[in-house]
Amino acid sequence: MSKQEEARALGSSTAKGGFRNEDDIVLKFNRWEEDKEARDWLNVMGYNLNEIENVTAIKLSGYKTDVQVQVRIETKKVISVENLSVKLVSNPQGYNQIDKRWVDKYKELWNIPDNLVYTLKSFTGELKPKNNAVRGKRRTFLNEMDVKTQNEVINFFKENKIKIITDILMGRGQFAARWMLVALILKDKSKWILKPMNEAMNVFGGGEIIITKLGSLKIGKITMQRKGGDAGRETANMLQFKINPCDLFKE
Repeated sequence: MSKQEEARALGSSTAKGGFRNEDDIVLKFNRWEEDKEARDWLNVMGYNLNEIENVTAIKLSGYKTDVQVQVRIETKKVISVENLSVKLVSNPQGYNQIDKRWVDKYKELWNIPDNLVYTLKSFTGELKPKNNAVRGKRRTFLNEMDVKTQNEVINFFKENKIKIITDILMGRGQFAARWMLVALILKDKSKWILKPMNEAMNVFGGGEIIITKLGSLKIGKITMQRKGGDAGRETANMLQFKINPCDLFKE
């Protein structure tokens, strides 16, 4: 097995030093000829380093893609574009927000029926509880709703699971992320893993859709919850999806 094939099969390693932010990832790609990690990442993405003429990386914002890498192949005279979603974490048990919007935005995106919009707004606190039996005054947890309503939530996310997972992890359009790079930043080194986004979606989205004991929704390893925080501002009532990026290391 060649080094290129070994890198693609493994897709992970430990690096000396840390990756502080996306700018460091961009810099490493732009210095690919002398940077070991960048060369490993290019191997994982299927490139033969001997055929690469030039690599240019840029940081993006406002998209699922955090870093875009343009690779010019000398023999083919073409430029390949690789879009990476980058997750830099310092706590292996920590969570990372992958998507956050108002319920009405998700209604437009996924054609959510009106009765479920009402349910989700009650869950986030956009609509305040009418039942004094709920745990708090701000909102109604999913496990405080009647069984019929709970089943409506579960069934909708089951029926639209692929679309939902794709939108919250990969995104749409020319800046949809095709790779996920997770780096666990330790004191003096970083552990990283790079996987195709389809594999990452299988890892995070695989598994049952259930309402948890705490009253949130789990889509495999993805948690759907009220955003919260924000010092009590209205934006605390947005709907949020989050993952533990380090789950990618466990597969």
